[in-house]
Amino acid sequence: MLGSVSSTGRIVLCGANAYEEKYYFNPLFRKVPESIQKELRIICVLYTQNAGGVFTIEFEEDGTITMETNADEEDITYDEVSAGLLIGEIRRQRQDLFRALETYYKVIVLHHDISELLSEDETDDED
Repeated sequence: MLGSVSSTGRIVLCGANAYEEKYYFNPLFRKVPESIQKELRIICVLYTQNAGGVFTIEFEEDGTITMETNADEEDITYDEVSAGLLIGEIRRQRQDLFRALETYYKVIVLHHDISELLSEDETDDED
């Protein structure tokens, strides 16, 4: 089941469910630019078309992004290994998108100082 908070207590940004053929975008993030919302929808829907199950993109308490996937126990077509590999591929290919979303969350939700976050990013880029 998709909702604003996951079973682990994380804030769900968005997700898709292959069983119900549904996509969810958390209305708390409706101010995220439309182009990014569309990109997230594509990521989630394509993931569930390829791997099946339920896929969510969530925020940890500290604002970092995590991706979760699970499947019904009776689903014999779901392959955990392939699903995990696909998450790794998404993480690599969409690294800049996720970094921007993490910054957005830290500034808008956690009220961190954006200048400090940007200086941290510059330091990370130098490493």
